[in-house]
Amino acid sequence: MVQEAEKYKSEDDKKREKVSARNALESYAFNMKATIEDEKLKGKVGDGAKQKILDKCNEVISWLDKNQTAEKDEYEHQQKELEKICNLIITKL
Repeated sequence: MVQEAEKYKSEDDKKREKVSARNALESYAFNMKATIEDEKLKGKVGDGAKQKILDKCNEVISWLDKNQTAEKDEYEHQQKELEKICNLIITKL
């Protein structure tokens, strides 16, 4: 039984990392969307910048829905793309 568990350990680790990457991306997208829609930021972020973040967040959320079987590196790539856009705008605050 122990041998069987060890046999599948690496496979389980890969799946765990994949799920973790997906959850991180999903969480980041929803958190950024909620942050940019927060009333406290009203007037601090231009409408164009706000819309750009919202569009990218919605795009990522839609991508997640359509790509349930994506790999870890695909999730990480999507997160980097989203962070790139969000960080440019958020750092200006």
